[in-house]
Parts: sequence; C-alpha cells; structure tokens
Amino acid sequence: MKKVERINIITRYINNRAHFTISEIMREFNISRSTAIRDIREIEAMGMPLVAEVGRDGGYFVMNNSLLPTVRFTDNEIKALFIAFMATRNQQLPYLKSRQSLAEKLLGLISENQQDDLVHLNQILLFEGTNPHNPDLLDLSDLPHPTLEKLIQILLLENYLLVTVQEEKETKSYPMVLLHLHHQKGHWIIEGYDLEEEKRRIVSVDNVTHVEVYPTKKRLSPKKIIEQLSTQEEVINLVLELGPKAITQFKKYHPLKFTIAYTNPYQTTAVLKTYMNVHNSEELTEITNWLLFLGEDLKVKEIPEEVQNAVQERLNLFCP
Repeated sequence: MKKVERINIITRYINNRAHFTISEIMREFNISRSTAIRDIREIEAMGMPLVAEVGRDGGYFVMNNSLLPTVRFTDNEIKALFIAFMATRNQQLPYLKSRQSLAEKLLGLISENQQDDLVHLNQILLFEGTNPHNPDLLDLSDLPHPTLEKLIQILLLENYLLVTVQEEKETKSYPMVLLHLHHQKGHWIIEGYDLEEEKRRIVSVDNVTHVEVYPTKKRLSPKKIIEQLSTQEEVINLVLELGPKAITQFKKYHPLKFTIAYTNPYQTTAVLKTYMNVHNSEELTEITNWLLFLGEDLKVKEIPEEVQNAVQERLNLFCP
C-alpha cells in the first residue's frame, strides 16, 4: 500500500473512533512502531486535532466538534468512483439527481490530468445501457419509479408498511413487514411478509401507487417470520438439471427466489428444485422466457404442463 493511500485510510480509521493507540494502528495496518508514529505526526500536520493521553493505557483521541481535513483521493480511488458511476447509468437507481451532482463535485476536486484520464475512460468503457455513439446520454428510463425514493426514506425509519398496489382489475393494500428490496432486470421488487395472510408476498414497485408506515403494536421478531415462512414451503413442481452453459446463463439472470445446488466439486453441473405458481400469468410468462434464455444445456426432470405448453407455443412462433 502506498504511503498516501495508507495515511488516507488511517485518517478515516481514527476519525471514526473515540480513542486509539499506536499499537492498534501497528496491528491494523501491519506497520512498524516508527512508521505508525511518523504517520500520526503527518496526520496531525494535515490539521487533524489529535490529543495525546499520558500513561500506561494512554493513546490518542480526536478533539470533539472538530472538522476532518480535506479528503485526498488516490488516482485509483478516483477511477474506481468514476467507473462505479458509469456502471450505474440507465439502471433505474434512486437519487439520480444526487448521483449527477456528486459526480460533478468529484470532478471539481481532481487535477486536469486526472480529468483527462476520466474523459478517456468514458470513451473506451461501455456498460449495459450505454449509448455507444453518446456515452453521456441518459435514457428517460434511467428515472426510477417516483415511489422508490419515498419507500427507501421510510425504510430507514420503519419496515412495517402499508403498501397499496394497482393490480389487474382493482387496487389492494397489504400490511407487511418488508424483508428485502430487490433490483433485477431494471425493476425493483418488494419482498415482504404479509401480516394479514401470514405469508410471503412479492410486489413490483412499478405497481405501487402509495406506501406509508403501518401502525401496529404487534411486532414479530425476524426469527419468528423466518420460522413462519419455512413452514409454508410449496410442493416442488419444477426440477431442472443444468450443464455448464446453462449455469453460466443462470448466473447472468434468474428469478430472485430460484437457487441451484451444484452436483459436482467443479461446479459444472447443478440441479434446481422449486415451486412456481402456474396460475399467476406474469410468473408463467417470466418462467417461459427464462427457460428459453437458459438454452439447450439442461435436462427437464419435472415441469408443470402449463409451462411446457407455454414454451411449445413460444417455439411454434419461430417454427410454424
């Protein structure tokens, strides 16, 4: 680790602690006592207000109500931040305006040579969703669902929610404990525990029209919710054996509730066992598309008739 990078990391390390010693710095960063003392003195010279304590258990602490000195980024840290911003373009992530303003502020902190490097990276690196003719162009689809940021703000305070969803023919509200917020294939998915029906519920954020805190005195522990869900496992009706090519496709994308178990130590074969609701038209369509996406390198051991018919109908469109 280079000296500048080490001092930056040590600065952040000690700023997050009420008290630290030279021995802790030596152990944490695997450096000698003389190097640790020299680094601490440089950090003090940069303006961090450290106060030394005398005695056997003495050490240092950062003076309260003091500002951290200006953060300095290494060349690699700047590139890592910039590439992270590039990779999140057109991904329907929240806080789009904040991400843009943050990128502009970062550019204002670096030298002209570093800026030139980033311009060059912007020209040669293309990620999914990037327009090759204009890498700076943002699609309108990059705007996340308007409910998403509100949902995240509520979740920082409370995970008991009343979620109102526009379904095919009517609007319904579900009181739930939110378990996870998933992002897959450009869509955000709420996975929660339905407090009324006492079962797992999956909701697309695209269909959410309103979300608010659900006031309730009855609180369930995470352990209780997991135990309740584990007793509701559906009967397996889809069993697939995957070869190496199908496994590669699976890793690229799979429905969030699907998992595979490798059947050899080289992880070149695997089996998938799951339940799918054939009466849910959206799920049936998704699984049909996904099976075709996996390709030919799989063996079907068990499959619902409805899925088999849907796959055959899709193939008939190309082979009438």
